[in-house]
Amino acid sequence: MFRHQGKSRTSKHNLRLATLLSFVAGIVNITGVLSVKTLTTNVTGHFAYFAEEVTKHDYQAAIVFLIYTLFFLAGAFTSNFLAELISKKKQELSHLPSITIEFLILVSLGLLGTHSNFYLLNGKWIAFGLLFAMGIQNALVTKISQSTVRTTHLTGLFTDLGIELSQLFFYKKPEERKTLRTSIYLRLSIISFFFLGCFIGGFIYGYLAIQTLLIAAIFLLIALYYDYIRLHLIAIKRKKKPF
Repeated sequence: MFRHQGKSRTSKHNLRLATLLSFVAGIVNITGVLSVKTLTTNVTGHFAYFAEEVTKHDYQAAIVFLIYTLFFLAGAFTSNFLAELISKKKQELSHLPSITIEFLILVSLGLLGTHSNFYLLNGKWIAFGLLFAMGIQNALVTKISQSTVRTTHLTGLFTDLGIELSQLFFYKKPEERKTLRTSIYLRLSIISFFFLGCFIGGFIYGYLAIQTLLIAAIFLLIALYYDYIRLHLIAIKRKKKPF
C-alpha cells in the first residue's frame, strides 16, 4: 500500500491506499466540524473566509484563516521533506515519518482535547493540528500514488469524475474504456469512504466527542500493520519458491 512506488505500483495499491486514508480523512473532517466548527481537511473555504474578513476589516479573524492555510501547507512541506530525506537511505520506509507524525497528532489531540484548558483560542489549536495532519496525509498520498490519489478533499475528485463519466460517451476502444472504468471506480471509492468516515465519525462523536480522533489514529495503525504483514507474506512466499 505504502511501499510500492513508481512502476511497481498498481491500481490495487492505489485503491487500498485511497479507501483507508479517505475514511480517516472523513473521520477527521467531521470531528473538526463538530468539535471546533472548522473544516480541517482542505483550505479552499478558508481563503474565502480570509477575504471576507479582510473586506469587513476584521484583520484578527482574517489572520486566523490565513494561519489555517499555512498549517496545511506546513504539513505538506514536512511530509515531502521527510520522505525525500528518508528515501535517500531507505526508499521503502519513506512513508513512515509522515504516518508516525500524523498518528501522534491525532492521538495527542484526541487525548488532550478532552481538557477544557486545551481549548486555547476557542479551540483553534485543535484546528491547527488537524490541518497540519491532513496536509501531511494529502502530500504523502499524492507523492506515493504519483498524483493519482488525494484523500482529504473532494472538489478535484468530483471534477475528475465528471470529466471521466463524460468520456465514457466518446472513448470506445476496449483499453481506453478499461482505463476509464478503473479510474472512475477509484474516485467513487474515495468519495464513498470519505462520506462513510464522516457518517461513522459523526455517530461516534456523540459518544466519544474529540476522542473520535483516536479511532482515526487506530485506522492509521491498521494501514501500517496491513502493509507490514503483506510485505512479510510476500517475502515468505518468495523463500518457498523452488530454484
